[in-house]
Amino acid sequence: MESQRFSLLLLEPGEIYFEDFSVDIVREDESQLDVEAEFQASGRLKMCSKSLVFEAKGSAGLPLIKIIYKDCTKIGRPGGGSGTDDGDGSRLAIRCRQYSEMLDRNVVQPYRFVQRDCTFLFHFHYAKLDECLQQICQLYRASTLPSYEQNSMIATIVYSRHSRVKFNPLWLNNLYERTVADFQVKEINPLVVNPGRLLVTNAYIYFQYYNNINTNPVLKVSIRRITSLTKHRYLLRQIGLKIRWDAERSLYVAFRTEADRDECWRCIADQPDYAVAEQTPESMTLKWQNGFVSNYDYLLYLNGLADRSVQDLTQYPVFPWIVTDYTAPELNLHDPRVYRDLSKPVGALNADRLARLRSRFEEMAEPKFLYGSHYSTPGFVLYYLVRKYPELMLCLQNGKFDHPDRMFNCVADAFHNCLHNMSDFKELIPEFYDTSQQGDFLQNALKIDFGTRFDGAPVGHVALPPWALNSPARFVRVLRDALESDHVSARLHHWIDLIFGYRQQGPAAHAADNVFYHLCYEGSVDLGTIGDLAARHALEVQISEFGQIPKQLFRTAHVAKLLAVPAALPAGGPDPRTVALHLDTEYCSHKDVITALAVEQATGNIFTTSKDGTMTCYSVSEKRKIRSVQLSDLPISSVQIACDRSVILGVWDNTILIYNFDFGKISSTIRAHDDAVSCISYVPSHGLLVSGSWDCSLKIWNNYHNDSVVGYHVLEEKIVSIDTATGERAIRVAVGLQSGELLLYELDARTINRPTSYTRDNHKVLQTHRGALCEVKFNSRGTLVASCAEDRLLYVTDADSRMTVCRRELPDVVRCLCWTPDSRYLLLGDRTGRLHVWNMLQGLVACEVAVHKTCVYRLECLDDGRVISCGKDDNNYCIKLWSFAT
Repeated sequence: MESQRFSLLLLEPGEIYFEDFSVDIVREDESQLDVEAEFQASGRLKMCSKSLVFEAKGSAGLPLIKIIYKDCTKIGRPGGGSGTDDGDGSRLAIRCRQYSEMLDRNVVQPYRFVQRDCTFLFHFHYAKLDECLQQICQLYRASTLPSYEQNSMIATIVYSRHSRVKFNPLWLNNLYERTVADFQVKEINPLVVNPGRLLVTNAYIYFQYYNNINTNPVLKVSIRRITSLTKHRYLLRQIGLKIRWDAERSLYVAFRTEADRDECWRCIADQPDYAVAEQTPESMTLKWQNGFVSNYDYLLYLNGLADRSVQDLTQYPVFPWIVTDYTAPELNLHDPRVYRDLSKPVGALNADRLARLRSRFEEMAEPKFLYGSHYSTPGFVLYYLVRKYPELMLCLQNGKFDHPDRMFNCVADAFHNCLHNMSDFKELIPEFYDTSQQGDFLQNALKIDFGTRFDGAPVGHVALPPWALNSPARFVRVLRDALESDHVSARLHHWIDLIFGYRQQGPAAHAADNVFYHLCYEGSVDLGTIGDLAARHALEVQISEFGQIPKQLFRTAHVAKLLAVPAALPAGGPDPRTVALHLDTEYCSHKDVITALAVEQATGNIFTTSKDGTMTCYSVSEKRKIRSVQLSDLPISSVQIACDRSVILGVWDNTILIYNFDFGKISSTIRAHDDAVSCISYVPSHGLLVSGSWDCSLKIWNNYHNDSVVGYHVLEEKIVSIDTATGERAIRVAVGLQSGELLLYELDARTINRPTSYTRDNHKVLQTHRGALCEVKFNSRGTLVASCAEDRLLYVTDADSRMTVCRRELPDVVRCLCWTPDSRYLLLGDRTGRLHVWNMLQGLVACEVAVHKTCVYRLECLDDGRVISCGKDDNNYCIKLWSFAT
């Protein structure tokens, strides 16, 4: 079967292709005295929103003919002066002043514009001419209007045509699928917009194409296969949605309104087969900080998070210039002088140019801008990629390549212009650091004729610096090594502040000389509220052509990457936040090891238990012990406070005790397990109790009563620690085993109170320590799990993706840990009596304090500013209350 040469890139950017017809074509040259047919062929006539395109059949050597409506002088039936009306009612005559020929001899080259009066006769084989003529004339009338009115009329035509297109139920995967939602959308690809229907069922997503540009009429994606579902900004409006599946396959669509986009996202996410674990920004930043993610991958992630995509040239991923030396025969990446100052935007790298820009800025009327050009636009992206994607450049520049002397001919010249030209401030694109592509965008592998430069040399491959040894692969590899170097790693956060962070807008941007035209910024204008079509069209053109600032991701300074040997930060950089602890209160309550600690949030009372079988309560407000009671002859392992002030205790005699604090007695004893109850955790929002035991079983209790088990699971190892976190849809249970495994259970919050038996294997392994776990703890949002074990390793694991965001080997075994309420700090107590305070945002130890003389048994935060420690001092088992001082 003959392959189709027509593509949407042969149209204007954003032009819509509707349908095609089987026709014969005859071209008459009206410049000749005797009107004669000089060209005849059969093929397909493509009806588009701003043009007609004819593709001849069976001859790849013939060019495609494109007739733009606005160049036409007459569209109708033959006759009325043409002298060719033979009474055949299936002929269409189009008279034009100009037409263009594309892909002549099937070679990618600038379009040939034929400027002469000419008439084309199209004989339709099957379609009814009356219907086709009506549609073409409607589009022809639209072309006579101003651009903004033409676009509005075309949008109305598109909406009307597509509203009549129905979805074929036979495309559904099976008879039992249930349609959930149906949306009219536009598929977005570089310079291409293709309308269609997005249908969501309970099991699949279907994208129905409204034309035959694709072989298959519908794209079908199982919701089960989706790996990412992210909202995006498109032309400064929150209407984009990107769906990823099967590694790198994706569909990027734009909706009519933000409400439609959000409704579609919700419909997909609510389906039972949807099981995407999105990477949290905190997790990714921590992972990058600690060296688990490369600088390249982290910048790609931030670009995606900021709505930038390779499918949208107006928001293409942006990467920094790193290296400044493109003339030396060798490049020493250990020499700081070869690197660009990442704390400054490109426009501020040259002090003389910056002074002239500042002077112009001061004389400018509001709204002022420092740079009249952006660092990333569709033109700049294709400036770099024209050799790899010449069709995109022809589409963007109306069938022409740029002037040969203005093209990307030499890396050194391009960087020199970015330093000295008053209107050139562009950054780089990911391809400069993507070693997997080996720099293929730098070579004219397609042997495209881009023209001849002023010195007579044809435009060929990009001239590389001497140190690249004329190898694009080596050039990209060296740049990648520079990007991953310690020098760049220690300073990359400054560039992130400029592009994605707090120095992107406001006073910090002014101080950093990082001010662009106001329409570049998100939120500068709401196109949906502009009723004036002319004004709206002008803004859309400016937004799409001038460049868009990425969505602001960080409101405070971005943290620096941790290095094996920390590099010196630039003078004036922020110092790591330090924390100190001051002892407020100390008291002794037990005769043996303190096993558990809990805080009653309503009163601030501190409850502790011990191997001596006692439970004590200390009143912080009264500064005295208000309860001490012997509850068992065996050790009490754990304590939790219920909503009704009941004290729930796990005991080594296999029971769970419910102690009524108000009446001072045990109100209930539950025979819970076949061995010691080692740990319990209470879920106040659902009235649930989760217990673990040395009998290797995990149980979930409804309101902690006998015979109220609603969940049960048997493991192969003793359970030594449990913690719970509550989300909107699920209750998460982190379980630490004596074998060193950290497990995560997710229980459906909507059905957990129903009597059932969770005996199936529904857990996942988050981490595997080399020694028995000591304690596991969720952060306040339930997104991160910290775990410590006998192997002296600390892990912080993302609960959604199971990725390790922090791994540290500590000098001594950490026996206990807890998070501060804001999750900024992680507190660790080791067996030598030291308390380590980790700043989790910066990945640094804020302080280390000897809080006890030997071991720290338990830690808990009383509130944002105070922490409780339980440990041993000489022969006393003490509880201490500490205050943070920052």
